[in-house]
Amino acid sequence: MPISYLTRIVEFTATHRIQRADWSADRNAAEFGKAATDHPHRYQVRVTIRGPLEPERKGVVNLGELDRVLRDEITARLDGKVINDAIPEFAAGRRLATGEALAVYLWERIAPRVPSGAALHAVRVQEGPHIYSEYFGEA
Repeated sequence: MPISYLTRIVEFTATHRIQRADWSADRNAAEFGKAATDHPHRYQVRVTIRGPLEPERKGVVNLGELDRVLRDEITARLDGKVINDAIPEFAAGRRLATGEALAVYLWERIAPRVPSGAALHAVRVQEGPHIYSEYFGEA
């Protein structure tokens, strides 16, 4: 049975800042520049699912089920929000709210919810036309 990959793309607008709670504002500004203050992005997240291409399933995964997971874990959680405030993992003193860390966070949320018979292959978080981060589940 052939193995195939399906990528679903969702978009949302959110604000974030990259700063360490244990550093002064000056040090954060020196290290992270403009990213140390609140700034918005129009994010595009590509979630790729891997699975056998079974005729009775009409594809790798049921799109309705996948869309519910992506709505719950991405758009409902992040659209129109400040990532550092909306997600406890990105609050001051925790994970830095980088695209790389957001890709890992989304993997952790989505992977256990992928419909049976398929598996999460990749999460790509694009912050703009010239920068994106990908995560493939490696520890």
